[in-house]
Amino acid sequence: MADTRAIAPLLAIIDQAYNRRSWHGTNLRGSIRAVSARQAALRPAPARHNIWEIVVHAAYWKYAVWRRLTGGSRGSFPLKGSNWFRRPDDPGDTAWRADIDLLEETHRSLRAAVADVPARDLMRRLTGGGETRFALITGIAAHDLYHAGQVQLLKKLTDGR
Repeated sequence: MADTRAIAPLLAIIDQAYNRRSWHGTNLRGSIRAVSARQAALRPAPARHNIWEIVVHAAYWKYAVWRRLTGGSRGSFPLKGSNWFRRPDDPGDTAWRADIDLLEETHRSLRAAVADVPARDLMRRLTGGGETRFALITGIAAHDLYHAGQVQLLKKLTDGR
């Protein structure tokens, strides 16, 4: 088990960026609260990502960080592909809920992996890449907040459509 004094602040950071109250405003989970499948599928312009695709993209990168932290095998993400996943332009609520559940599940898995990182390994570089575990963990929190801001903007752009 990891040293909780070193890991607890990192868990707080990823939780605040994803689904816990914090000073900075809306986090990623909060940004999609009450977003309907119809609104999630609206595109601000042709060939631009919609809220739905941002949600699945965020889930994928949580998975990618989890995989790097745990040594999990490539290709184990539940959807085929990587990074951006085209979502239907006329989706149903069941499919939207399933992708929100995927985001939730990948966050829980990531959180568990972070909790298991030994404090002594936080600043060690991972094999196969130049990042440290610390950089990956804080980076995924920044990634969530970046996309939370995008979602907030897309909601404003699609109001009334």
